[in-house]
Amino acid sequence: MPVSKTLEAAISELWAAVNRLENAVDMRIERQREAADVDQEVRRVHADRAKLAQELDQSELRANRLEEVNREVSRRLVTAMETIRAVLDR
Repeated sequence: MPVSKTLEAAISELWAAVNRLENAVDMRIERQREAADVDQEVRRVHADRAKLAQELDQSELRANRLEEVNREVSRRLVTAMETIRAVLDR
């Protein structure tokens, strides 16, 4: 095999290797970009979860307060009805 053919084959192999390396680097960069996107999405999900947990806690507190107020109103209504009955019975 002549030297020029051997040199051409070596250069061709070198270019093929460089192309494979560039492709591998591009894929690696894309995977890192995707991983960063996933990390960002995970942070958003955690922030949303924390916000929802806080809102749930506030809703539960409000529901408890409403339940207490409801019991108090019910107690007062019963007292008022008993008072009205007592007045009417006299």
